[in-house]
Amino acid sequence: MSETGKLYLVPTPIGNLEDMTFRAIRILKEADLILAEDTRTSAPLLKHFEIQNKVFAHHQHNEHQSSNEIIKFLLMGQNVALISDAGTPAISDPGFFLVREALKFNIAVECLPGATAFVPALVNSGFPTDKFCFEGFLPLKKGRQTRYKQLATEERTLILYESPHRLLKTLEEMATYWGADRQVSVSRELTKMFEETVRGTVTEVKTYFETHPLKGEFVMCIAGAAPVEVDKKKRKYQDDDEDED
Repeated sequence: MSETGKLYLVPTPIGNLEDMTFRAIRILKEADLILAEDTRTSAPLLKHFEIQNKVFAHHQHNEHQSSNEIIKFLLMGQNVALISDAGTPAISDPGFFLVREALKFNIAVECLPGATAFVPALVNSGFPTDKFCFEGFLPLKKGRQTRYKQLATEERTLILYESPHRLLKTLEEMATYWGADRQVSVSRELTKMFEETVRGTVTEVKTYFETHPLKGEFVMCIAGAAPVEVDKKKRKYQDDDEDED
């Protein structure tokens, strides 16, 4: 019986093609199959590096179904490389489910190091980097208010992803739940021509983006709550919960 193949998770540039690693190019060229979050988005990247392997779509809407077929492919001894539209697969992108399924069948999984949007945003922020809390995207509706309250007392640096059309609303909500004076650092278009990082209080950053372009993907870094503020907010939310009862 032939050995099983290997599942590779291959990071791709979040904007600048020069951030693609030599190893990532080699793995993609050697893979028997490439899985892409959106084949149309990945096509220019693969063409640029002259990667001509078979490419199939693997995204949040089909990952449960397609994972079964991919596992069969891996068990036949074929190597599969997974890429997302940008950055490292499984970080706020498809990948986790497939990795978990592969490990159930003792299939080797290897993740290459590479581009991830929150790392440069965190380092650029000037906030403590020794301990941080990556939240990705907050819930859109159900559970959003609860999550704000839970994170209000988080003393580590917080990292969130946000879309352009929700940025101002999110900053407004932060002012409500975390305080208008909380320090934030918002980065957009990382590694691209119009890369920008805006730092200041929640109010200051919101005022800035009310009159500047809301384009690209945003990474928000928020200073952790001060110990004194933690005690105050804990008491406040405890009182709120008692009032609701």
